[in-house]
Amino acid sequence: MSSLTVTPISTALGALISGVDITQPLNPEERDAIEQALLKHSVLFFRDQAINPQQQARFAANFGDLHIHPIYPNVPEQPEVLILDTAVTDVRDNAVWHTDVTFLPTPALGAVLSAKLLPAFGGDTLWASGIAAYEALSEPLKRLLDGLTATHDFTKSFPLERFGNTAEDFARWDETRKKNPPLSHPVVRTHPVSGRKSLFVSDGFTTRINELEPAESEAILKLLFAHATRPEFTIRWRWQENDVAFWDNRVTQHYAVDDYRPQRRVMHRATILGDVPF
Repeated sequence: MSSLTVTPISTALGALISGVDITQPLNPEERDAIEQALLKHSVLFFRDQAINPQQQARFAANFGDLHIHPIYPNVPEQPEVLILDTAVTDVRDNAVWHTDVTFLPTPALGAVLSAKLLPAFGGDTLWASGIAAYEALSEPLKRLLDGLTATHDFTKSFPLERFGNTAEDFARWDETRKKNPPLSHPVVRTHPVSGRKSLFVSDGFTTRINELEPAESEAILKLLFAHATRPEFTIRWRWQENDVAFWDNRVTQHYAVDDYRPQRRVMHRATILGDVPF
């Protein structure tokens, strides 16, 4: 029998998982227990997991096919694992509330993030529950939002002026922009497994609510961005080396606090592809 335990650490979301070594292949019982914990708590944390890129990709692949990011550098021998290294890449786009790769027709199911090199202080990450945020809305506002769609645009978080500084960078950026034109997702998403509803807009990629006039869209998005990240819907994680976080990208957004410069921070992320939001 597995000794895996789940300890909740916040009301809205978040749990600490212990009693499992995710550097090793999971048995079916462990895999299912982790999936159930993810569905219930939305973001999971594992301490003291000295996971290498191959092990990280193997762990993430238990839950779906993996994505190769079009902009960020990756581990050459394991391209599904991207590198967030402040000494190499401008990662300011992570210092805004966002849900990963919602510029894709099938945004990520989730992601597995591993702490490799941390500053002496700072560099925390926050997550917010879209489920808690939606459920706290008034019934009239829920009725307004249900059925609306919003535009998500790759260039909002990856603007040309920051990601096209060399000919090689520009070519990569332009190819990604052409492959990923702005597209629409529901403002309120239904979780494909739990059936629970969640806000599915974020400051990182959402540019407008399609069915509203521009001024109305701007006002409603401003309200939703502020509402979705209220402290009672969030959790803040203070990283330790070899921590691993695994979150349900379908019903959360997150914010990497950029408060540690000029110290360096290196993280590895494996992103799990999802399905079409509805």
